[in-house]
Amino acid sequence: MKVYGIPNCHTVKKAAGWLKVNEVDYEFYDFKKNGITKEKLKEWVKIAGWEKLVNKRGTTWRTLTKEEQEKVTNAKAAIALMLEKPSIIKRPVIETGGRLWVGFDEAQYAENFKKK
Repeated sequence: MKVYGIPNCHTVKKAAGWLKVNEVDYEFYDFKKNGITKEKLKEWVKIAGWEKLVNKRGTTWRTLTKEEQEKVTNAKAAIALMLEKPSIIKRPVIETGGRLWVGFDEAQYAENFKKK
């Protein structure tokens, strides 16, 4: 399992805490520090959709001008924005078993990640 995020993000901390308490092993990838590739974003968009990946509730989105926000109307524009401003990616993004989860949802984590 690979968890993508930013270590000081509140939601990433909650997700990591849940994974630790439930003894779920994972590898963490800091995409703000290490970057994220266009190819990886295209892969995620294909699986989850760009709308789910762009965090329109976060600070980074709110700091964009209205004109910048209005340009994000398709996958190409969303990927360009996520490459330019990785902190706009909704976090965490978890890859495991060919599947992708975006954000933290305790019930979803319990259903999919808890050791049985």
